[in-house]
Amino acid sequence: MLPVSNRQTLQALLAGSGALIVVHTLGRFAFTPLLPHLLGDQLFSLHQAAQLATWNYIGYLCGALLALALYKPARLRIALPSALLINALLTLSQGFTSDYQALLTLRLANGISNGLVFVLAPALLLEWLAERQRAHLSGLIYLGFAAGLLLVGWLADLPAAWLSGAERWWPVAAIALPLAIVSAWQLQHLHLQTHHKSSHRPASSPLFDRNSTPLFLAYAGAGLGYILPMTFLPTLAQAQLTSGHTLASGVWNWTALACMVSIPLWNALGSHLGDRRALLWSYLLQAIGCAAPLFMPGTIGLLLCAVLVGGAFMGSVLLTQRLARTLQPHQGIRLSAALIALYGGAQLTGPWLAGLWLEHGGSLEQSFAFGTLAILWSLVWSWFIPTHSTRHTGA
Repeated sequence: MLPVSNRQTLQALLAGSGALIVVHTLGRFAFTPLLPHLLGDQLFSLHQAAQLATWNYIGYLCGALLALALYKPARLRIALPSALLINALLTLSQGFTSDYQALLTLRLANGISNGLVFVLAPALLLEWLAERQRAHLSGLIYLGFAAGLLLVGWLADLPAAWLSGAERWWPVAAIALPLAIVSAWQLQHLHLQTHHKSSHRPASSPLFDRNSTPLFLAYAGAGLGYILPMTFLPTLAQAQLTSGHTLASGVWNWTALACMVSIPLWNALGSHLGDRRALLWSYLLQAIGCAAPLFMPGTIGLLLCAVLVGGAFMGSVLLTQRLARTLQPHQGIRLSAALIALYGGAQLTGPWLAGLWLEHGGSLEQSFAFGTLAILWSLVWSWFIPTHSTRHTGA
């Protein structure tokens, strides 16, 4: 066990949280609350918006796969801060173009840098905490992501009357750039013991084995399931509700608040009930939430979707990461990269399916059926995750 102070632990958590705010909320999910405004400005159509989201998720998948080659500490120390700074610059660049093809390229590049950081930053922090016997705190890194969701809602709505078109990215970039610089500097000071061995088994052993395969299959469904609400919920709210309804502009804030409140809860539930049991509850709540706008269109369905999906999807992320490390503790960062690559690959199919559905005359709310079925798939496969060694030990 390496000595570490509470201050050092807090600084590490803040550095990781800041990185996720930059790439995953300001860089990626700001697109969701901005989307109704950008559509209103006629910057692009709803179908084009689905394509922009799809290309961003393709980039995210590519970035996560690239992280598999960059997980070693010597490479990680260069790749992680570089990708973080590039992501912030890409967010800024979106504020200066209205060309659809240019936006496709920027969203693709944004996704690549996001995938790299979203794999490497939490994996680095988990390994750093595990070396110091504080891995039970690892889920708290996602508090920054949750706070960022709330932040981008405000950044999209508060200046909406004064900005138009591509300019709507300016407030987002104004936060992303300085935060990226600070977080990149702090992350460079997190050092891993490269000689540390957590298992007698080699790190090159298969990622997919009898224990881990159900976890991977469940996680694939989770990626497709949550992404439709997290991409289109504010747009659906404006379509289902009358103009001026408080939830039409406020549904994203409910999603963000639910996410922020729930992360410490899922972190604690996994530690006390066992990560597998908590994961089952997470998927059940997400399935109910994703189906709610389909079966109860209007205020109740939208609010249930915001609270249940927003409050549970990050639980499935942190619980899956910890479960995977329990099942294969020798894999470390490589395992995290593979999981997020799978999650990213499943995510890109969500907007693509929605786009196809819209092209053939379907409605946006009907496309949420794809997400509901995907999360039910996750729930079923989670029953087959081995029950041994799934209680989190903080190691």
